[in-house]
Amino acid sequence: MYTMLAMEKTMRERGMKADFRATGQTGILIVGDGVAIDAVVSDFISGAVEWLAPESDADHWDLIEGQGSLFHPAFAGVSLGLLHGAQADALVLCHEPTRTHMRGLPHQPLPSLEECLERNVQAGQLTNANVRCTGLSINTSALTEAEANDTLCSLEDRFGLPAVDPFRQGADKLVDAL
Repeated sequence: MYTMLAMEKTMRERGMKADFRATGQTGILIVGDGVAIDAVVSDFISGAVEWLAPESDADHWDLIEGQGSLFHPAFAGVSLGLLHGAQADALVLCHEPTRTHMRGLPHQPLPSLEECLERNVQAGQLTNANVRCTGLSINTSALTEAEANDTLCSLEDRFGLPAVDPFRQGADKLVDAL
């Protein structure tokens, strides 16, 4: 959520057309509108997201808040329905580098970032063949400034994509990649 809010702020400051689209209760409290996607019957998640991001001008961006993970057994259904309904043109992969397992599931290790990126793009291609990952949003709050910078540089080299912590550095590089 924070990544999309930071991107919206950056885009609006640049005179670009962008709207944050909330898919959770906190996001809805912030912007006053959206769809609490985890409260939607699973058969209708994709349609609810289509409503959330209607067709718009080519120079307008709907910045849709993600939810959970395609890899977490408790969130995968919501995440997939959200991804399909959004028919995304661009994905920003979010990650917390000190996390070693799925939240609430200490026996469930995290997939590699490569696998996560690949599977999210593959799933997104079912509704938009041209979807691509345009950047990485990395929560470096548990890292020192030097560790954070090293991590972000390493990820940029590894993936050839901008990697930022939007809280520490803003979202300029993510917006530039669009």
